[in-house]
Amino acid sequence: MTAAARTLALLLLLAAGAVPAEEVAICFNYGCKEQAVVSYSPLHLGQVQAQFVDVDSPAAERAAIARAVAWLYFYAGAQSPIWRDRGGNFDDDDIQPGRMDCIDHSTNTTAYLRLIERHGWLKFHRVGERVMRGRMLSEHWAALVVEQGLQDEWVVDTWFLDPGLPASVFPLRAWLDGAEPAGFRDSPHLAQ
Repeated sequence: MTAAARTLALLLLLAAGAVPAEEVAICFNYGCKEQAVVSYSPLHLGQVQAQFVDVDSPAAERAAIARAVAWLYFYAGAQSPIWRDRGGNFDDDDIQPGRMDCIDHSTNTTAYLRLIERHGWLKFHRVGERVMRGRMLSEHWAALVVEQGLQDEWVVDTWFLDPGLPASVFPLRAWLDGAEPAGFRDSPHLAQ
């Protein structure tokens, strides 16, 4: 879908009043030590919903999920200190509030996915429970979606990149084996 078509779809959705405002509780400061409530206006939710227009396959829906979650983080960053978070835990400022570890990211991303699911924007997936890889002191958490029919499981991991960038989506098995975005170790803020 072109940007112009997405914008037109967004305007039509807003004009129809199809999307009411909604609040979501998020957490930050490692281990969900702090919480905030962010509000998504009809304009915000319309932008998120527009990501799912013309989705015609599970793969296209996963790409839409990655973009939609990015928008939700972007809007949350305008209302909370999470804009200070940086991809991975490498450059987080230990003093300023808003930094997030994988527990914060997986909890927030799951909340965002449940919002998307509640609105009926998922056709090919349902939201699962958070998943963990690794062991004590090296564990890593992420959100999960399950493809309808095949029951294939996909990880939606926002920890790798700065808030507002599209989520990384991996098959669960690949993620459990250590999958991460290309270039992440060399330049975490620029990894794709």
